[in-house]
Amino acid sequence: MRHLLDTYIKADESKKLSAFDDMTLVQLIVEQGPYALERELPEEIRRNQDAVAETIENNIRRLIIDEMAVNPKYFEKMSELLQALIKERRAQSVHYTEYLQRIANLAKQVQAPETVAQYPAAIRTRALRALYDNLGQDEATAVEADRAVRETKKEAWRGNRFKEREMRAASKVVLDGNEELTNWIFEIVKEQREY
Repeated sequence: MRHLLDTYIKADESKKLSAFDDMTLVQLIVEQGPYALERELPEEIRRNQDAVAETIENNIRRLIIDEMAVNPKYFEKMSELLQALIKERRAQSVHYTEYLQRIANLAKQVQAPETVAQYPAAIRTRALRALYDNLGQDEATAVEADRAVRETKKEAWRGNRFKEREMRAASKVVLDGNEELTNWIFEIVKEQREY
């Protein structure tokens, strides 16, 4: 088999297409600005503004989809902003350089919401931001729900029916017994890495 491969299959040395290192396209835009793409993307894509725009949009959309379970309300809003920007670009109602600037701002909001969105001083962690956004931006309820979760969570609580039930009950007290809201918030809590 090795002889067949060596005899009939030839491959040139690989060549580096871009210097992204270990960064995603969205991280590159956030850290170096939208014009970093002119240096980093392969020439075939760089020459076509629509290809660049669609590449950026698809990468931002992928990040939004990946993060949606962590903070549904916030990323739903980001998805709507992306759709509006795509619609403007396709209608050619925005100049390409302005589009790049706006898509870079959106990428920053998606990548690091804490640096762009205005949150109260007490809302300082990612989990608190998720609770705050999904509880109608009610700071007191978000802080109280976070406290209830932190005080009742036990080691290896995910997947343990009894430990989850105890945490859900503590959250339900904070949420005035609203079963539907408790279930919604508990699903968000389960997605948080810091709990």
